[in-house]
Amino acid sequence: MSTIPAADTVTVALLGNPNTGKSTLFSALVGVAQRIGNYPGVTVEYCLGRMVAGGRSLTVIDLPGTYSLAPRSPDEVVSVDVLMGRRPGVPVPDVIACIVDATNLERNLYLVSQALELNRPLVLVLNKIDLAMQAGWEIDVGRLSERLGVAVVTTEAHRKVGLDDLRRALLVAATARLPAAANPFPPAFRDEVAALKAAWDARTGGAAPRYLVERALLDASCPLPDAPEWGGSRHAWDEIQAARQRLAAAGCEIPGVETDSRYAWVDELVRDVVRQPVAETFTITDRIDAVVTHPVAGLLVFAVLMLVVFQSIFTWAQPIQAAIEAGVTAVGGGVTRIIPAGVLQSLLADGVVAGVGAVVTFVPQIAMLFLFIAILEDCGYMARAAYLMDGLMARIGLSGKSFIPLLSSFACAVPGIMATRVIDNRRDRLLTILVAPLMSCSARLPVYTLMISAFIPSEAYLGGWLGLQSVTIVSLYLLGIVAAILVARLLRKTLLRGTPPPFIMELPEYRCPSWRIVLRRVVEQSWSFIHGAGTLILAVTVIIWAAAYFPRAEHLEQSVRAEYAGELAALEQAWTELRRLPADLSGEVSRREQELAAREAELERTIANHVAGAAMEQSVLGRLGKLIAPLVRPLGWDWKIGCAVIASFPAREVVIGAMGVIYNLGAGEDEASTSLKAELAQQTWPESDRPVFTIPVALSIMVFFALCAQCAATLVIIYKETGSRWWPVFTFAYMTCLAYLGGLVTYQAGTSC
Repeated sequence: MSTIPAADTVTVALLGNPNTGKSTLFSALVGVAQRIGNYPGVTVEYCLGRMVAGGRSLTVIDLPGTYSLAPRSPDEVVSVDVLMGRRPGVPVPDVIACIVDATNLERNLYLVSQALELNRPLVLVLNKIDLAMQAGWEIDVGRLSERLGVAVVTTEAHRKVGLDDLRRALLVAATARLPAAANPFPPAFRDEVAALKAAWDARTGGAAPRYLVERALLDASCPLPDAPEWGGSRHAWDEIQAARQRLAAAGCEIPGVETDSRYAWVDELVRDVVRQPVAETFTITDRIDAVVTHPVAGLLVFAVLMLVVFQSIFTWAQPIQAAIEAGVTAVGGGVTRIIPAGVLQSLLADGVVAGVGAVVTFVPQIAMLFLFIAILEDCGYMARAAYLMDGLMARIGLSGKSFIPLLSSFACAVPGIMATRVIDNRRDRLLTILVAPLMSCSARLPVYTLMISAFIPSEAYLGGWLGLQSVTIVSLYLLGIVAAILVARLLRKTLLRGTPPPFIMELPEYRCPSWRIVLRRVVEQSWSFIHGAGTLILAVTVIIWAAAYFPRAEHLEQSVRAEYAGELAALEQAWTELRRLPADLSGEVSRREQELAAREAELERTIANHVAGAAMEQSVLGRLGKLIAPLVRPLGWDWKIGCAVIASFPAREVVIGAMGVIYNLGAGEDEASTSLKAELAQQTWPESDRPVFTIPVALSIMVFFALCAQCAATLVIIYKETGSRWWPVFTFAYMTCLAYLGGLVTYQAGTSC
């Protein structure tokens, strides 16, 4: 018998296969903004909600969608731990509500047979009953309930039909007699489980749950025998191996016995309970799938959709980003006008405001990407996209679900990495996260544009159809793709080695997207980025600002002004002479005043830029640039390039502004700046008149930025998405080494040719 927990609260766990409508049912029951999608695997963690029924409070736990309770993947481990009461801080479920898709009952009942062995009260929920009836299926609910020994409730979660019946059934089940545990296994297997359980109970003085003992015997990769409660892994594994050998000798092979036994149980259960339609119907979904899953037509449809998605992230979000950047610039300008020059002004304008801008600027791309992902998920197309791309992605060790996150990373790695949440297999998701930053994102384009326009000749071939500059930028994009493929294959064979899981993907019925759900998800994901990663990105930006600002020489400005003493004196003399002109020459005086004011403003701007450049050179950042000068010299770089690369850590495109400061042009320079290009072309090595910037040097810089991890936001998102400090550190280390090696080979090969 099950008892009601304290405070008259019943805890209900929602369990079911992916895409059975479980999360939709959860939201309908408790009214919370749980993420919902017409796509398998959209619930990747359990979610808690509360509701009231019959005067009692019910805590509802939405578990990750799973096809099995074999605890291998992280989602399955979460589900088993919660159901067995082994998850700290999560209440032990009093009732399991097992949600099944009424249109696919036989396959869903496989999970039900496992759930019945957990020795907990259970209610079977036949969701999507309306779709089953439309397709001509007939289900004898009363007979199914009688054979299972549990209540069976029919629901239409998206229409909130059947919810009252479900609430009543859950309350009754919480105090009802436990259902008879399903045990579909042959007698030989049952005997071995009983023997193992008795041996482990005797050794530990405990009571090992029979279901977990079964799992340890069935699953070769099951981690359970290593746990201390089994009395030590050596004894447990020895006993398991001996039991498996005895079962094999008796003709009961592991693990095939589970699949055979459970589906045989399901076949017997649904006999005379489920009647299929006499004639197979050809639905609208079937007609659409005939096109979108076709080997040729399907790829064309997919290519068009991905072009629209990519265009939206890469181009459509730009006006919004430009408006945000203009707003950030205006706020920074307001700060400089209100607060006197000094450390506080620089901290607020160049540190805090710039840091906030670095966070908010990403939001349009994130919102745009997740708008499309939410639409594609909710209408049912996302599953087809993964199905189409799985064959191609499997060749490089990834899954079909990795394609859209990688494609999105060409616009920005931050939303691309966040988009890996659609990948339910942890190894595949982690592998995708680690290679996504290698895609050439939009932040690299300013670097490419500056170097190509300044140093790559504008030569054309094939009658003007093929330009050398175009070939260069395409080659940089291809470099990132090839590097990602090689890294993925290497990681699959080393750190993330393991047998790729079989590709199992539900192809749900198409439906019109719910705009309420779509917009809710866009808001949730955008806020998740701002709230979760924003503070860390802001902190990194302020740290880099401090490194570029301190230590500050006391008389730096006076020293720089001393270098311009002659020009300042000449300007002062010109003003003095102007004041001596007769009053009747007012027109001439006015004209010369304007000329002198313009000269004075230009000179002051030049002095300010030189002060900023000298301050950068004396700062921690400048000293680091000089410290690594011997390290970057083999790449053809001087200390100024090294300093600019370090300064670009918050975002790759910052390297151009840093170059502007270092070369005394100010921080307002961009990739189109003719003065910056001219200044770079004039730079020479101190020991000779040899130019610093050459074609091999420009190529070395571009290759480095094509492969490096100079993006604090990306590393922060990797930390947030993986929950580990190790993986962002690993990503930064391997990408920096790869970028250095790429830049080194490029420069050395270029200079030797």
